[in-house]
Amino acid sequence: MPDKTILIVDDESSIRDMLRVALEMADYRCLEAADAQKAHSLVVDEKPDLILLDWMLPGTSGIELARRLKRDEVTSQTPIIMLTAKGDEDNKVQGLEVGADDYITKPFSPRELVARLKAVLRRTDTGAETGPIEVENLILDPISHRVTINDQPVQMGPTEYRLLEFFLTHQERVYTRGQLLDHVWGGNVYVEERTVDVHIRRLRKALTVDDHDRFIQTVRGTGYRFSTKVAEKV
Repeated sequence: MPDKTILIVDDESSIRDMLRVALEMADYRCLEAADAQKAHSLVVDEKPDLILLDWMLPGTSGIELARRLKRDEVTSQTPIIMLTAKGDEDNKVQGLEVGADDYITKPFSPRELVARLKAVLRRTDTGAETGPIEVENLILDPISHRVTINDQPVQMGPTEYRLLEFFLTHQERVYTRGQLLDHVWGGNVYVEERTVDVHIRRLRKALTVDDHDRFIQTVRGTGYRFSTKVAEKV
């Protein structure tokens, strides 16, 4: 059963159909609305996990609906991706200023949309770990976005940080490169799987203090895992 519900708000039925097919193939449950009034009712009644919202709607515009939803305490945390033919930079800024979480300009590919949608859902997942995570003097603090080993700061890039955060919250499990791409890169289908290896090497290099790089273990023929248990270094 799909565990995420997406509300598609667009007055063109052909676009709603295209989006619904792409999202259902990616195992999402879909709701549809052709105008802001119906969309608002569905948001309140169904509490979707994310809203795909067209800028141009009959009557109340998509941007005005986004502003209304973000001002309401009940719906303010619902992620919104704006869909529009408006490619002007000012319009993009306006959409993000009202609280939209992402902005996609038409035309776009269904694969790109699904990848961006996964990324937004991952970033806005309220069930994610919020307190510091510590493993043998290695501490990652999601609030300050800092990593330390023995109270000394560890420098790493944003992708390495996301990899480490994922590993720390999913210890002892083996993940393939494809699974890591889905979870850490947000399912971006345009990133090659071998890119994972490059960032794993960078992450290990950053964690060499007191041999903390040993936690990032290669599982031959499968992928990688984070484990504090003894394993042969590769």
